[in-house]
Amino acid sequence: MQLVFPIRDCGSMLEIKNLSAGYGDVIRNINFKVNTGESLCILGPNGCGKSTLIKAITRIIPYRGHVLLDRSDTAAFPRKELAKKMAVLGQNPQLLFSYTVYETVSMGRYAYSRGFLKSLSIEDKSIIDDVILKLDIGDIKERMIDEISGGQLQRVFLARTLVQTPEVILLDEPTNHLDLKYQLELLGFLKSWVKENGKSLICVFHDLNLARHFADSAIIMQRGLVAAAGKTGDVLNSETLRSIYGIDIHAFMLKSLEQWKT
Repeated sequence: MQLVFPIRDCGSMLEIKNLSAGYGDVIRNINFKVNTGESLCILGPNGCGKSTLIKAITRIIPYRGHVLLDRSDTAAFPRKELAKKMAVLGQNPQLLFSYTVYETVSMGRYAYSRGFLKSLSIEDKSIIDDVILKLDIGDIKERMIDEISGGQLQRVFLARTLVQTPEVILLDEPTNHLDLKYQLELLGFLKSWVKENGKSLICVFHDLNLARHFADSAIIMQRGLVAAAGKTGDVLNSETLRSIYGIDIHAFMLKSLEQWKT
């Protein structure tokens, strides 16, 4: 069995309506939609509310407003059912116990099983093996996760997220600890996975170059509000970036490019 699922033409898969969250409303009245097959990036200066938004969407923290998945409010979903439909990888996943890489990835199938590891089905194992292969961690699958590098660990946690086979995946700085080669390979894999399987992807980025290279659409946040939203190329224009980041990023990027030519 391959990690490919039927594409459903259901238009807008995830819709966020009037979402507010965080102590003192770190984010306020957020509204946007993500369609099937779409990769959306969330950008903005430090402290603008990007991570808070991800945590609110995935019910890690309380919120006001609505998170609709296929037009159903996720507030009514049992936790285990939500885990089958929505998966999240935060900035700093916790290492609470030392498991092998394979065992750690297998935890992503918990919502489909009656227990940990012992009740993995043939389908579970096939999905796990396929994701491990695609993320190039097969050679370390028997190693303990506290014995591998930060970059390898990031791919392990991403694999654990993907084996949930969710409809929507949310990633907070997914390229942390990865060198440039793996950053590009990982983002290329994710974009293809979304397109081929009719899924939706939301990524928080700091790197504007990666966002422009990777995302179909973008949201820029500023002081807890959506300051700009739309197609990535339209959102990442000089005037918008200057007003939000306070510098001429376009000019800086061109100057940097010139240095690479010498």
